[in-house]
Amino acid sequence: MNSSISFPVLYTETTECQDCYKCLRLCPVNAIQVRDGHATIVGDRCIACGGCVGVCPAGSKRIRNDIGRARLLLQHHETAIVSLAPSYRAEFGQVDSRALIGALKRLGFSAVSETAIGAQEVSAETVKFLEHCEGGPWFSSACPVAVDLIKKYYPEWSERVAPLVSPMIAHARLLRRWMGERVAVVFVGPCIAKKREAEQYPGEADLSLTFQELRLWFEQERIDLAYAPRSSAGFVPRPAAQGGLYPIDGGMIRSMRAHAGLLETDFMSFSGFRAMRRVMEDLGRLDASSPVFLEFLACEGGCVNGPCTAGPGGTVLKRSAIIRAGLRNVDDAMRTESVDLSGVRRVEAVMAPSYDESAVRRALTKVGKYKLKDELNCGSCGYETCRAFAAALLDGKAEPAMCAGYMRELASKKANALLRTMPSGVVIVDADMRVVESNRRFAEITGEEVLMVYQASPGLKNAGLERLVPFADFFKTVLEDSEAMIDKDIRLKDKILHLTVFTIEPHHLIGGIIQDITTPAIQKERIVQKAKDVIDKNLATVQKIAYLLGENAAESEIILNSIIESFPTQTIDDKDSE
Repeated sequence: MNSSISFPVLYTETTECQDCYKCLRLCPVNAIQVRDGHATIVGDRCIACGGCVGVCPAGSKRIRNDIGRARLLLQHHETAIVSLAPSYRAEFGQVDSRALIGALKRLGFSAVSETAIGAQEVSAETVKFLEHCEGGPWFSSACPVAVDLIKKYYPEWSERVAPLVSPMIAHARLLRRWMGERVAVVFVGPCIAKKREAEQYPGEADLSLTFQELRLWFEQERIDLAYAPRSSAGFVPRPAAQGGLYPIDGGMIRSMRAHAGLLETDFMSFSGFRAMRRVMEDLGRLDASSPVFLEFLACEGGCVNGPCTAGPGGTVLKRSAIIRAGLRNVDDAMRTESVDLSGVRRVEAVMAPSYDESAVRRALTKVGKYKLKDELNCGSCGYETCRAFAAALLDGKAEPAMCAGYMRELASKKANALLRTMPSGVVIVDADMRVVESNRRFAEITGEEVLMVYQASPGLKNAGLERLVPFADFFKTVLEDSEAMIDKDIRLKDKILHLTVFTIEPHHLIGGIIQDITTPAIQKERIVQKAKDVIDKNLATVQKIAYLLGENAAESEIILNSIIESFPTQTIDDKDSE
């Protein structure tokens, strides 16, 4: 059944993508590509950490919902058992374990078992493995995201991942040994990557659901955990012991220390991508003869902070719940019937394309980076350096519009070009009545003194508007009342100006457009507009009395239109003759 799945675990609803690029900036392995302005997940690069799902403000990054498949599984299997991840104690900490078991049985499951039993077996087998190995380092195989990170992006270390299956697969093998091969096993936990891992081990764990999916399923079936009846049966075959410590960083190592041996091995635990990457970058300087075991967990703080957790409280409370449970049951620890836990997950390494310097330089020039000083490495595009972004451009994974600096500069150039070519005077003023931007025409219209200031300080930036023009009060009015808009003629010395003042950002930014209507060109435009207004206002009346005037009405409209048509033509002729 696993092999039939083709729909990806993580996907993008492109119609919902708002092009904010938050997912790209967060993704630890740059498994996001941008095409046609939409950010989508690159499946073969993705390690299914789920970070993009949590950070997407529009909800366009989504997790495949497998509740429907779980229902089908229950219909086609007489016995179906839940493999419940040990982080359930943090996720459902306020719920009695037997009430949770009872709720799961109401969904149709036959029994519930703790995945931590499989974790205990993995701990014991890892100790045995390390006892027969020389040197280091060796990596834990429990976290599928961490394993994918190593095998895809640090393939030179892939052979140093312990050749053992994860607790989920180990537990599935144990359950099939105890209950028969025909039993259906459904893992439930906080991890998205477990969905992909279940598919990579067909015939082991049939399906993986997240805690979020489980809560949704309870809601669909109207099961309230606060009132769920307690099951008479507990976890099968018994509660787990120190394997329950796995969901916190260092938990696997604590579980391994319950077994004798490995006195000379150095144990280290790291969680979160930043910590894991730093370790990977430092490994080359590590003494290869030193026996070192590295426990890697992709989620900072451990699985209790997985991408599909919604339990109350922060990391401290969650860790406390896990530690208390692990310590309470530690005396009950015992080995179960042993099964083969060997297994190496085949993961294809990601081969980054290599581009020569000339190609990178060409890509950089597309985003306005011609010199080394232009490479700001701000990271707003989602890549650590401008050169990495250039490589993504060449690889077809990125678009020039992702560069904030380039787009800002481009917008500024466009705005300046528009301001320079506009025949009207334009000024933009801030809340302090200081000029943010203006064009030369504004200075020319408002007088020689203002023009002199403009020539000394292009754009009149930071100049006080009240000291430049006598009509600044109109700007104050619109600044105080964002709903107001002024559109009127004013006199300035020997000129008559048409002033329009409007809001750009309420109470923060306002704009003004000024026309000198005493100039011939503007006069002609205004006469044309007046003629158009005459037609608009009187056309209805003309139509009503047309039967009285006969052809005279049509003749009047023709005359007005001829006036309008004559002025634009004359304006062009005037320009040609100048």
